[in-house]
Amino acid sequence: MALRGIPLLTLLLLPLLALRLSAGDCPCSEAALCRPVRHRRDFEVFVFDVGQKTWKSYDWSQITTVAVFGKYDSELMCYAHSKGARVVLKGDVSLKDIIDPTFRASWIAQKVNLAKTQHMDGINIDIEQEVNCFSPEYEALTALVKETTERFHREIEGSQVTFDVAWSPKNIDNRCYNYTGIAGACDFLFVMSYDEQSQIWSECIAAANAPYNQTLTGYSDYIKMGISPTKLVMGIPWYGYDYTCLNLSEEDVCTIAKVPFRGAPCSDAAGRQVPYRVIMKQVNSSVSGSQWDEDQQAPYYNYKDPAGHFHQVWYDNPQSISLKAAYVKNYGLRGIGMWNANCLDYSEDALAKEQTGEMWGALKSRL
Repeated sequence: MALRGIPLLTLLLLPLLALRLSAGDCPCSEAALCRPVRHRRDFEVFVFDVGQKTWKSYDWSQITTVAVFGKYDSELMCYAHSKGARVVLKGDVSLKDIIDPTFRASWIAQKVNLAKTQHMDGINIDIEQEVNCFSPEYEALTALVKETTERFHREIEGSQVTFDVAWSPKNIDNRCYNYTGIAGACDFLFVMSYDEQSQIWSECIAAANAPYNQTLTGYSDYIKMGISPTKLVMGIPWYGYDYTCLNLSEEDVCTIAKVPFRGAPCSDAAGRQVPYRVIMKQVNSSVSGSQWDEDQQAPYYNYKDPAGHFHQVWYDNPQSISLKAAYVKNYGLRGIGMWNANCLDYSEDALAKEQTGEMWGALKSRL
């Protein structure tokens, strides 16, 4: 039997065919590589990728999740799945919009459909907007995370929903979030333990992007709130800050311009972000060479620009990262990750390969 020349079997298969097409045709060499990753490893290595093809040189023996913050790359998705690593979307949305439950539901549905079409394994929600305590946005944000997690877990087996938080829960940059509620509503929090000078309340001087003791205080505060260490992934910076010094003292104190930020008189906005690969090309020709600050447990160096101005560059290297990675292991955190994996030099240069290998190796902490 047929309808207008279409065989009955074809009619019966049309809904299945439509479902397959709606989920996106598999771009991988094997169809199995388009299936969601279901296995969960005990230790998370969470990698942010912002584009290009440098991912081909990452240390895939460690990676468990790649958050795609650049253009979607089906080749990356296929490769990550072949290594048993999840690939997740970026999720960002205006907090004013999500007060409306209908808007929230529509936004979540769109993200789930996109994840299915692109054969992704979840979403990393990266909302870094100001929120007033107990405001409508405060409540809506927690609801968004809960509803997103429920929908993804229901529709994509093994999917992962994570949320990015500041290095401390103490309203950094005017972000008052329901941290315990959000942590309970998603798989885990990615703690952005960097940009810790975004609000400088003391002297306007250059300092480490992620000072050791300050970083650890943030985790202590999250845990004191009742958030399990197994819900926290430590984010470390693979970039530093280059500050122009108004004055550079004999003790290497670099006074910086007063650039206010969200109420604070000074901030790291007085400097500029520099990827690790650039830092490594400059440090050996600097006037100071790499120095180590014992108080902040971080490296820095000074250089003079063509106009004769002194600069001070603070960054993280394998030594400073290993200290933090040791904390991750010793205190039972869920894992470690970085912003961002593209900051290293993945060229064939012998020295660059050595430096890049050392940065990936530091995540394992041999301390």
